[in-house]
Amino acid sequence: MDKDWTKDLEHDEYENDIDLIIKDALIAVQETKIGCFVNLVTSNVFGNPVDYLQPLLEKMFSNQLRIKFIDQCGCGGYVLRVWKLSEKV
Repeated sequence: MDKDWTKDLEHDEYENDIDLIIKDALIAVQETKIGCFVNLVTSNVFGNPVDYLQPLLEKMFSNQLRIKFIDQCGCGGYVLRVWKLSEKV
């Protein structure tokens, strides 16, 4: 995506499949253009993505990202904002 955007990883098949959340979150980050961010909205079933998704993103993308936990939505899900700073060298 060449603009800021949101990836919904909260409903339907994501509600009970943490592996799918992780897989599609990684794809969303890869598809985000440098200088833009993607809001990853995750299901509350697996808890705060700071605990399970952020460490994985930091490991896989090293210094390419800036990540900020935004909030827990009124519906229970969580929002993790991921800025793409650079491509892997």
